Amino acid sequence: MTPYEAELVVDRRDVAADGVLALSLRHPLGEELPAWEPGAHIDVLLAPDLERQYSLCGDPADRHTWRIAVLREPDGRGGSAHVHEQLTADDKVRVRGPRNHFALATAPRYRFIAGGIGITPILPMLAAAEATGAEWTLLYGGRTRDSMAFTEELARYGDKVRIAPQDETGLLDLDTALADPASDTLIYCCGPGPLLDAVEARCGVWPKGALHVERFEPKAQEPGENTEFEVVLERSGHTLTVPADVSVLDTVRAAGVEVLYSCTEGTCGTCETDVIEGTPDHRDSVLTDEEREAGETMLICVSRCAGKRLVLDL
Repeated sequence: MTPYEAELVVDRRDVAADGVLALSLRHPLGEELPAWEPGAHIDVLLAPDLERQYSLCGDPADRHTWRIAVLREPDGRGGSAHVHEQLTADDKVRVRGPRNHFALATAPRYRFIAGGIGITPILPMLAAAEATGAEWTLLYGGRTRDSMAFTEELARYGDKVRIAPQDETGLLDLDTALADPASDTLIYCCGPGPLLDAVEARCGVWPKGALHVERFEPKAQEPGENTEFEVVLERSGHTLTVPADVSVLDTVRAAGVEVLYSCTEGTCGTCETDVIEGTPDHRDSVLTDEEREAGETMLICVSRCAGKRLVLDL
């Protein structure tokens, strides 16, 4: 299915916190936007060769507005600077999506953990959990209180939310937050890499599948050996050789086969492709352990082949 793609209008620009800008996007003709669920993100095509992914952090019931929030990253690759410095109200920006690799599964209890701009996909999850009557808590950390976005919105949840700025309380107390594994509780965490790594380490004693994370940057992994292999594109009829120093994505594109992609780092999930035959060597930061073991899909921008041959649904 071809994903939704359109030019949307920047309806509002709101300062969500120090260094964080919230944008509300709408269709220029007032048309409804595609439905989405908590955890979804969109691709924002800011300029040629400048495409970024941002979590939807508004109300899924509002079919006419999409809200995203963008952290200004001085040492970033240009996306946040473009949004903060060049996008103004009434500007148009091309978007694609939504796509969801961080969906909220049904559970009676949740523990949400957010760090910095990682609060964005968590916000609509809180509203969804509240609407179903589930028990939940949020532990939300950031550098300073002023740098933490949407704290005013979170105030309505009372003591279910713990705001923990690092300059006031130190690092998040994950040992306490995750001390008592429970079979009926799911954990959702989003934020910087060190936070996610620390949460993953403490969730080793939790039931398998309890932890769900979303990463904004690639997870540090032991580098695997790159070898040459063959990839067969079932639908287009191509049989290609993937050199040791070239990705599957680049090899496929060089053969003239159109495929959607975005981050090229294995974090956004845009290039996820069905595997018909063969064993992928997963190197992404999106798929769960269960999805990796199943081997039914792979992210072709970074993942490779664990053998000599892959057959893909391309």
